[in-house]
Amino acid sequence: MEVLNDQKHRSLQGDKEMIENLHFTKQLGMAARDELEKGRTRCYAKLLNEHWSHKRARSHGMTNERIDRCYSLALANGALGGKLVGAGGGGFLLFYAEDPLRLRQAMAAADLVELPFRFDHDGSSILARG
Repeated sequence: MEVLNDQKHRSLQGDKEMIENLHFTKQLGMAARDELEKGRTRCYAKLLNEHWSHKRARSHGMTNERIDRCYSLALANGALGGKLVGAGGGGFLLFYAEDPLRLRQAMAAADLVELPFRFDHDGSSILARG
């Protein structure tokens, strides 16, 4: 929560750098949506990386050594783009890869657990594994 509180405080104080970063992130989100709707997944992957770069710049506590190592591992093993998603110190690494098997194997070898997901037009929901 400390990261989100810092961002909220800086936004409310009118921190120009924070406000510009958040506006840019909004534009990236809309561009990512457009690329996905057009089926341009490679462009989407590039935007994931750009988003992650800007997100990291908003707060010093946004990442840590382990997250950075996992991110580098993914990029070295077929991920074309990725970012950390979630809020307040908890979340998931999200990656796009055209060869997901290679990425899955590398991440599993590093003791990272995959959380399968899919796009849904009804909003987010949790699917129980049977």
